[in-house]
Amino acid sequence: MRTIPPSELVINDDGSVFHLHIRPDQLASTVILVGDPARVTVVAKHFDQVECDVSNREFHSITGSYKGKRISCISHGIGTDNIDIVVTELDALANIDFTTRRVKEQQQRLTLVRLGTSGGLQDIAPVGSFVVAKYSMGFDGLLNFYKTPDGLLEEDFEEAFCKHTNWSKRLPAPYVVKADEELVERIGHDMIKGITIAAPGFYGPQGRYVRAEPAFPNLNEKIRTFKHKGELITNFEMESSALAGLGKLLGHKAMTVCAIIAGRVTHNMNTNYKASIEDLIKIVLDRI
Repeated sequence: MRTIPPSELVINDDGSVFHLHIRPDQLASTVILVGDPARVTVVAKHFDQVECDVSNREFHSITGSYKGKRISCISHGIGTDNIDIVVTELDALANIDFTTRRVKEQQQRLTLVRLGTSGGLQDIAPVGSFVVAKYSMGFDGLLNFYKTPDGLLEEDFEEAFCKHTNWSKRLPAPYVVKADEELVERIGHDMIKGITIAAPGFYGPQGRYVRAEPAFPNLNEKIRTFKHKGELITNFEMESSALAGLGKLLGHKAMTVCAIIAGRVTHNMNTNYKASIEDLIKIVLDRI
């Protein structure tokens, strides 16, 4: 059995994992993930009690209980690179013996629900709505660095999308992952469902034009008109693909649900979206 060296899994002197700075005993099996460290406090204000409150860089973690259920809320910052850190370290906290540095014989399956904000790409996903990523498409290329078993990726989606958009070889190969079906139904049974794109940036990769001109100005229109197996691409964000992909790869239940705060078709933006996020937090807490 492989012993994981210190250079591969860094454990701090206090027994906590390197970036998150929490110990295995401080992690619940049910985890709400948010981008903004301040939003962890907003979620945790609904907890009946709090066990721990730990911060390091953009990673803020609070574990407590809500209506008798133990829950951790953890911030991941922005981008799939941060999701790579967070999901890997959460899995290590659950499934690696920190003393022997070996995988535990009994594996723990985590429930990981990302609660985020997003830009809507279709009329069916207007500002103020909630959208569940039934499928996540990564423009970031992160999952391509991992060995994936047959069936983990939706290769027919990937091929159809690349053909439809005439995908440039200069860009990372898109990958598509289906979120956990039971979790999608439990959290989002009455919400909009579709394909969520995780872009590797907020501006050019999502077709925004401030001063630096996008290389593919018509890409968003091609994205909007893509349809495969009855599914439309509903929204842009920056983390869902890595969460769905790494979650499935490591045997966890994972999904993303977003509040739509920007209309990429209508060009409108709701900067006062706290009430919408608060409503989504309550829904997720009651259904997770």
